[in-house]
Amino acid sequence: MFHIVDTGLARTPGAPLNGTVRAGRTLYMSHIPKDPETAAFIGGSFEAQARRAFANLKQSVESAGGTLADVTQIVMFLVDREDFAAMNEIYREFFADPFPNRSVVVVKELIAPGMLIEFLAYAHLGD
Repeated sequence: MFHIVDTGLARTPGAPLNGTVRAGRTLYMSHIPKDPETAAFIGGSFEAQARRAFANLKQSVESAGGTLADVTQIVMFLVDREDFAAMNEIYREFFADPFPNRSVVVVKELIAPGMLIEFLAYAHLGD
């Protein structure tokens, strides 16, 4: 059984999903660049979108009692492979060695027009 984590991030009205759930000691998260108060997609540059999505991830993990050091894996979706270098720079703003396991997939498009990044993340809380 899992339970929904109250992250303090606004939920997308009417959407049949939860951005962060916990099952035992594991967090399952999905993040897009959305405003934490309105749940609206923020748009803008890749850098702005990536920083917002990672800030939302940080808030989710901390709301469950963890830190970004507890993140074990990230599966990332980018619309433009040219954003890979910028993504790595921003990733280092949020994570330090040892880095989580990570894969990056380049896709044609994401759900919202203009969205450039989305990711799934998993964290293990405690031993």
